[in-house]
Amino acid sequence: MKRGFSFSVTVVVSAIVFIYFCTVFVFIDRWFGLMTSPGIMNAIAFTGVAFMCVLNYAYAILADPGRVPSSFMPDIEDPEVPIHEIKRKGGDLRFCQKCSCFKPPRAHHCRVCKRCILRMDHHCNWINNCVGHANYKVFFVFVVYAVIACIYSLILLVGSLMNDSQNDKQHSADTFRVAYVISGLLLVPLSVALSVLLGWHIYLILQNKTTIEYHEGVRAMWLTEKGGTVYKHPYDLGAYENLTTVLGPSIFCWICPFSRHIVILPHRCRHLAKKTITVVTTTDNRQG
Repeated sequence: MKRGFSFSVTVVVSAIVFIYFCTVFVFIDRWFGLMTSPGIMNAIAFTGVAFMCVLNYAYAILADPGRVPSSFMPDIEDPEVPIHEIKRKGGDLRFCQKCSCFKPPRAHHCRVCKRCILRMDHHCNWINNCVGHANYKVFFVFVVYAVIACIYSLILLVGSLMNDSQNDKQHSADTFRVAYVISGLLLVPLSVALSVLLGWHIYLILQNKTTIEYHEGVRAMWLTEKGGTVYKHPYDLGAYENLTTVLGPSIFCWICPFSRHIVILPHRCRHLAKKTITVVTTTDNRQG
């Protein structure tokens, strides 16, 4: 899939570069001094966080979110695949008219990418890519590092300002006033917004839901409760299993930008349903 210039990605990269240089060469330098031990340690620590942030961001942009195999054909008679998603109306297996293929469970068509995405969460303009089966983990880890970097930078900004105030370097402070103001205007809303986004995706991971499935589940819950039954998300394996499904079985791999471990295995879903069909509400054109 070819992707051209993205203004949103350019804005994000520019913000990352600006915040990094202000943090290292203004905040750390003016608070500790870059040639001191505390200055060097903070510069190395922040550079490490920034590097991992950029690495995961690049991977999320470049990675294919997960395409539907051209040979995919649902088989409702196969006991190894007990769950099939069907249309809410009509009872037919989900078929994408635009891609001319059947949709596997949890797959949705993105009108921006113009194809079906496996385990699609949403289309993110900030990475100019869909967030799906193959790049969801790196997207999540990117958000984690971005939150850490923003809060870390914000602490250094405040500490640097307090240090300037104590030393009464008015003339020097005026020289860097623009850097402080712009950084503050970027870091405060970014820290809040990214923290909210991180909390939201932690909730989704613990429930083994995508953003699309959450909104579909709201309606499904209303329909089941109206019918006098209790709704349960069909892919929920339990908090720990849900977490390891996305981040990996080893805690040491959770912060690494790799997601090859994410494989949907039929045997892990056998306890969810026994030769049953899961009915979901579907929409052909998805965009986050």
